[in-house]
Amino acid sequence: MRIIRVRHKEQAFYAAIVSPESVRPLNREDGQPEEIPLAELELLPLVRPSKIVCVGLNYLDHAHELGLAVPEEPILFLKPPSSVIGAGDTIVLPASCEQVDYEAELALVMGRTARFVAEENAAQHIFGYTCANDVTARDLQRKDGQWTRAKGFDTFCPVGPWIETDPGDLHDLALRTTVGGQVRQEGNTGSMIFPPHLLVSYISNIMTLLPGDVILTGTPAGIGPLKPGDEVSVEIDRVGFLLNPVIGQALDEPTAMQ
Repeated sequence: MRIIRVRHKEQAFYAAIVSPESVRPLNREDGQPEEIPLAELELLPLVRPSKIVCVGLNYLDHAHELGLAVPEEPILFLKPPSSVIGAGDTIVLPASCEQVDYEAELALVMGRTARFVAEENAAQHIFGYTCANDVTARDLQRKDGQWTRAKGFDTFCPVGPWIETDPGDLHDLALRTTVGGQVRQEGNTGSMIFPPHLLVSYISNIMTLLPGDVILTGTPAGIGPLKPGDEVSVEIDRVGFLLNPVIGQALDEPTAMQ
């Protein structure tokens, strides 16, 4: 099942895609039609998480391309909820950054509160899966030594276009990134060092995961820069296709340094 978040007559809700032209509200309220034409809906950003938990260096080839040791435990960091945008929304390259990279990732969306969850029970707490782009200011990441600023700018977490509740085998999903229609990054979730269900268990033993929270599971080798005018896509087999245009920050907009 594919789930999107929409607004209809001032009401925001999740709905299942039942055809190319219509959706069915998941929790239908009184007076709400059973099916609603897509043409009558406003598409909203897919998630409103309390937090976005990200995993660094979770693919062997990515660790190797950066010349870093393979981690013995998951490396975690957070992106702020304000970084989330949806499919078709614009990635803005900050004027204070010299190099901003794409990073294709499989994202998990939590459906139930998770605390001290065993790996074998993790699937019960996951609502579904979607595409994400962990946009990163690489120059600031190198400069700062920790990743909050480099990963946390507004628009630096595109997620979408929908939540896929059953993509099949999580250990065999092909990922690819295109920029301007050219393939720049390819990988497969089978190369993850720490698989999705282990990550849910590991993270839930550190912090409580709430419904709507998002876990970004890491990126394969092939990361690279974006520039104004690009269109960047993240495609994951059996999950979805996420496309976002890229622009530079207008000179009269405030920057993080002002």
